[in-house]
Amino acid sequence: MLATAARPGPGWPYTAAVAELAVTVVGHDRPGIVADVSRILAGLGLNLTDSTMTRLRGHFAMTLVCTGDAEPAAVESALAPLCSDGSLQTTAWQVRPEEEIPAEGSPYVVSVHGADRLGIVAAVTGVLARAGGNITDLTTRLVGPLYVLVAEVDLPPGTETTVAGELAGVAAEFGIEVSIRPREMDVM
Repeated sequence: MLATAARPGPGWPYTAAVAELAVTVVGHDRPGIVADVSRILAGLGLNLTDSTMTRLRGHFAMTLVCTGDAEPAAVESALAPLCSDGSLQTTAWQVRPEEEIPAEGSPYVVSVHGADRLGIVAAVTGVLARAGGNITDLTTRLVGPLYVLVAEVDLPPGTETTVAGELAGVAAEFGIEVSIRPREMDVM
C-alpha cells in the first residue's frame, strides 16, 4: 500500500493523496547534477519538498523527499541515464509521511574545531544523546589538519549547563575547542 501525503500549495485547490518518496544521489561531483535530478523529478510530476545537498571530499551527496504519483521504480528508471557512466548512484523508495513534531526543547548550535582525532563525533554526539538532545543537522569537514563539526540540536529545558560541562570534558580529552550557543532562528 502506498504511503500518502496531502498535496500542498497553490495550484492545488483540493487535498489529494500522493506518494512521498525519498531519493538519494551519490557519486563523483560535476556541474549540473542538481539541475539534472530536479528536472527529471519535475518531469515525473514530483514536488521536491525537503532536500540537502553537499560535497563530501569531492563526492556529491544529495538526499531529498518529494511528493507525487510516481513509483520508486519509475524514479530510478528515469534517473538511470545519469548513472550510465558509473559516476553516480541513485536510489528511490517510498517513505511514510511524518507529522511535524514541535521541538520539546530549545535549539542550540554546537561547534568543534581542532586537530582530527578518532572518536570526536562519537564523543560529542554521545553527550547530546545522554542529555536527550535531538540532532537536527550535523556537518563535519576536514580542512587540512583542522577538523570542524557544526551540529544543530534541540536540548530539553534545563540541560544546557550540564551539556556545556560535559562538552568541556570532551574538549579537554581530545585537545579541541568546543562551544555551545543558542541557535538564532531563521527562515530555513
